Amino acid sequence: MIEVFLFLALAIDDRSKSFQDLALRIRLGDHEAFRAFFDGVHAEVYRFLTAKSIREETAEDIIQQAFIWIWEHRSEIDPEKSLRAYLFRIAYTRFLNHVRDTKKMDEDATFDLIESDTPHADGDVINNELKTAIDKAIASMPEKRRMVFELCYLQELSYKETSEMLEMSIKTVENHMGLALKQLRELLAGWRTN
Repeated sequence: MIEVFLFLALAIDDRSKSFQDLALRIRLGDHEAFRAFFDGVHAEVYRFLTAKSIREETAEDIIQQAFIWIWEHRSEIDPEKSLRAYLFRIAYTRFLNHVRDTKKMDEDATFDLIESDTPHADGDVINNELKTAIDKAIASMPEKRRMVFELCYLQELSYKETSEMLEMSIKTVENHMGLALKQLRELLAGWRTN
C-alpha cells in the first residue's frame, strides 16, 4: 500500500516538474512546448468550464482566448508558479466576464442531466436523483467554497495550484475544502447506505 502512495506522489511531482519545464520553454517561445501544454490541459479546462453550465462553443471560445493570452504574454510567465493554475484563473476570469456581459446564464444552462429520456431501471432514476442532489448541494455552497471544491476535488488541482489561481493562502483553501466536505456530508446524509 505504501508503494502505491509513493508511486502516486512521484507521479504528481513528475507532472508538476513537466509543467514547470513546459512553462520555461513556452516563455522562451517554444511552439512545441506550447502545443504539449495545450494538449495536456485543454480537456481539463473544458470540463471545468462546461461544468459551469455554459454552451460547449462558449467554453471553447473562452479556452482559445485564454491560451492566446498566455502565448501573447509568454514573456511574463513565472516558471516557478503553476502555469496550469494560471490558465485556469484566466479561463475562470473570462467565464465571469462572459456571464457579466451576457446576463443570460439561464439561456446557456444545460438541463440535460439525464442522459436518456426514459430511464431503463430504477437504478438509473436513483442515480439521477443522487446526481441532482449532489449538484444542488454543490450549487448551494458560497461561491469561493464552491470554486475551491470544484478546482481541488472535481478538477484535481493541488491546494497550491488552487491557492495561486484564486489568490488565497493554502490554509484558506484547506479550510474551504473542509467546510465544503462537511456541508456535502450534511446535505447528503439521507443518501448514505447503512
